[in-house]
Amino acid sequence: MQSELRVPDDRIGVIVGKDGRVKNYIEEKTGCKVNVKPYGVVEIICEDAVNFLKARDVINAIAHGFSPEAAMKLLEGFKVLEIIDLSDYVGDSAIHRIKGRIIGKNGKMKRTLEDMLGVNVSIYGKKVAIIGEPDVVNVARDAILMLVEGSQHKTVQRFIENRRRELRLRELDWQDLL
Repeated sequence: MQSELRVPDDRIGVIVGKDGRVKNYIEEKTGCKVNVKPYGVVEIICEDAVNFLKARDVINAIAHGFSPEAAMKLLEGFKVLEIIDLSDYVGDSAIHRIKGRIIGKNGKMKRTLEDMLGVNVSIYGKKVAIIGEPDVVNVARDAILMLVEGSQHKTVQRFIENRRRELRLRELDWQDLL
């Protein structure tokens, strides 16, 4: 498999890393070849479809503002990357305000999302990216969309608490069956 990703110029150095460490680590862990081309193009070549998708997601995560350490979580277990394009929901004039709502005062709302759900959240440009296990990433996405639609922080926090409780109960039900 082969694919090219367009990466913002200011994120290319992060993908490569000091002395090529990040790029080499991605290649080592996935068995894929990662080539950085001119004009912010990153090419991924891989025989294994699963590792190809993992390498693509790690590079996409770094391109959307995550640190390499946070992006590498996509190589562990079953973690997913979800990217929400805020311009699909609001006009350009409202993006800055919506990003502020998602971050919250002194970063409190973003921290609440991350701490309560065990996800990583990055807000970069017009996009919000989330890394975590699929069930909690869905909850985080729904919570972020509630903030975009204007829900109060307290309402969103209650929503997260309720959904987290439901996920725990569902997990306990499965453990009883095993």
